[in-house]
Amino acid sequence: MATVGMERWQNCIAVVTGASSGIGAVLSKQLVAAGVIVVSLARRLDRLEQLRQQLPEVQRAQLHVRQCDVTSVESVNAAFDWIEAELGGADILINNAGKLSGGQLVTMRLDTAQEILQTNVMGVVYCTQRIFESVRKRNTPGHVVLINSIVGHYLFNPLPGSVQELNMYPATKHALTAMTELFRQEFRDLKSHIKVTSISPGLVDTDLVPQAYKRLPMLQPEDVANAIMYALATPPHVQVHELTIKPMGEPF
Repeated sequence: MATVGMERWQNCIAVVTGASSGIGAVLSKQLVAAGVIVVSLARRLDRLEQLRQQLPEVQRAQLHVRQCDVTSVESVNAAFDWIEAELGGADILINNAGKLSGGQLVTMRLDTAQEILQTNVMGVVYCTQRIFESVRKRNTPGHVVLINSIVGHYLFNPLPGSVQELNMYPATKHALTAMTELFRQEFRDLKSHIKVTSISPGLVDTDLVPQAYKRLPMLQPEDVANAIMYALATPPHVQVHELTIKPMGEPF
């Protein structure tokens, strides 16, 4: 069953990073159901294998799973080299891999801060460079999606009585806001047919959310996946630049 507007991506290749749980896992299933061939990347290969087993048997051949750590350019290159060799390239990239760790920026371990930066920013650069090269070589349409956050636009105060725990995370998501516009200009000026979309959800019920926030209104991963599918399904002349999605009653 093809989603309306997704016909143009039939049998095209979509790469989803951070696909072992949450938004990435749900989106991988939705893309497969829409007739797209999906390469799901994550560090936890066992979780990816479970994801494939959850698909109806007739759809399993459409989902390829590869171990990939987006903080490592070697790991990203190995995954994309495999995609080029086995599938001929990729058309869609969903930059969904993300890292959030508790603690304060003024006192936290520096290697943790570095890893958040490396995952949320440089991982996007590594993967986007490879998809750009792949799409440009074949002169075909493409679409790059960045999973941003409401804290990529403004920073809310912590819950009363607690200390701000987002540390490096908002800085990395603000970087994605700038990169969305930067990629738009570069894709345009380098004469590619690649769209770019930033999706900024409020709280989403995933492994990433600190326990203290779990009692607040939250979106489900499906809600964000549906928004990504909408952006992908737009006609060739329409580019959804920024989509902000909040749960009803969000206090921020």
